Amino acid sequence: MELHKPLRRSGEDKTGRPRETSAVKEHDFFKRTASGAAIVACVVSAIIAGGAAWDIVASLIALRSLWELYGLLYTKFRLSRGLGIVGGVSMLLAVSAGLSYAVTLSIMAMIAVLVLFTETVRRQATGHSYALWNIGGTFSGLVYVVLPWSFLILLRSHPLGKQYLLTIFLCTWSCDVGAYLAGTMFGESPLCDRVSPAKSWEGFWMGVVASIVCGSLLPVLFDLPPFPLVLLGALCGVAGQLGDLAESVLKREARVKDTGSLIPGHGGFLDRFDSILVNATLTFFIIEVIG
Repeated sequence: MELHKPLRRSGEDKTGRPRETSAVKEHDFFKRTASGAAIVACVVSAIIAGGAAWDIVASLIALRSLWELYGLLYTKFRLSRGLGIVGGVSMLLAVSAGLSYAVTLSIMAMIAVLVLFTETVRRQATGHSYALWNIGGTFSGLVYVVLPWSFLILLRSHPLGKQYLLTIFLCTWSCDVGAYLAGTMFGESPLCDRVSPAKSWEGFWMGVVASIVCGSLLPVLFDLPPFPLVLLGALCGVAGQLGDLAESVLKREARVKDTGSLIPGHGGFLDRFDSILVNATLTFFIIEVIG
């Protein structure tokens, strides 16, 4: 038996939400474009400058994103946000100072120990504890947010670090723009409607194409062989959008639209850089581990 979709009310879009007027859409697009351009200018300038400038910008974005993630987790359970932030600061300082990977791993282990000690004291004092949730939530923030930004700091010291970082960010942003425009103009086929109803397959594929095109143009600018950067563009186009969906799952479970409101038209820093987390991790793995 064929199932028919329920009739859509006037003034509602295909997801059942109130349809935005053209004036509202134009205003939102302007805010999104202006704030996005400011972020692009800041990040690109820091990457080109390198050194302390990049370390500071990357660390500030990482710590703000970590705070926003902890805000999502705090809607479900209590966790030691202070210890997590201290751990994040320590990890980023260790990476910026050029200390060994073992130091970073030791910091993460120490934070886990301190969280468990905190919960031990809490249970002895109050009869209640949240050790399972706390250690998982606090530790996951360091792994999901801080480690990828640590990878980006480490990648900048690579002989081709500036080119690799610019490729990661520019391809990811090209994917975002391509997916947003295509999804807004002619997106009809839901990509993952139970996670992010606004995303479509049309937007997904246009995002992949835009990222690959960006990766194809950058070798000309950098005077480098095309294959590695084209491959990186394809990686950012696919994996970055999966990272975006992963963050949408977190927001849906926390019942929030955005992780913050600091970036007009984009939400929070975690909203803006969720794709970068995945792309940075995979790129670091390919360059440093596989070689």
